[in-house]
Amino acid sequence: MLVLALDTATPAVTAALAEVTDGGLKGLGERRTVDPRAHGELLAPQIRRVLGDAGVQPGELGAIVAGTGPGPFTGLRVGLATAASMGQALGIPAYGICSLDAIGRAAGPGRVLVATDARRREVYFATYLDGARVTGPDVAKPTDVQVDADRAVGEGAVKYSEVFAVPIDDRVLYPSGEALIALALDRIRSGAPGDPLTPLYLRRPDAVAAAQRKPVLP
Repeated sequence: MLVLALDTATPAVTAALAEVTDGGLKGLGERRTVDPRAHGELLAPQIRRVLGDAGVQPGELGAIVAGTGPGPFTGLRVGLATAASMGQALGIPAYGICSLDAIGRAAGPGRVLVATDARRREVYFATYLDGARVTGPDVAKPTDVQVDADRAVGEGAVKYSEVFAVPIDDRVLYPSGEALIALALDRIRSGAPGDPLTPLYLRRPDAVAAAQRKPVLP
């Protein structure tokens, strides 16, 4: 089965294609462009290119996997809306995976802190042990993150490396499409129904309800 993976939870706009078999999965290609302000413009061309590179038509896809964040609202909704609409149009299931989980899986063994840039001088973060999440996801200022890890990965870890008192591995910055598919492998193989693709925003609200009504007249 051919599976397309999409992620727009970070500044990286990612589209990847893999073939899922009973024995595992085989990556067929991945396209990634880092631009925090052009998710909407970049995702569709990335999909066309990754499918074109493999000589695959959209109708040949058997499933879609999408990163559900956490991530900023504007970028994240591009990937999720695209995955949901493609799944509906093609009549195939779309599965959601926490984007931090894909980074945690790609980071490999050990106890790892995954941190991505949440803007507003905050990070989205979670802790992983041998690729499995043990805490999070959450959002906080870097100075408020309790680091219980041997090393840290992700663009947020690199950006705030002076705050996290652990070694920083800058080889894993963004969610891998192949890792997203690997995390959804059991559901894909079993033909499980698709997910609602609920986004993980985690952002505290900017607006706060007024404690009392303000008079309109002096």
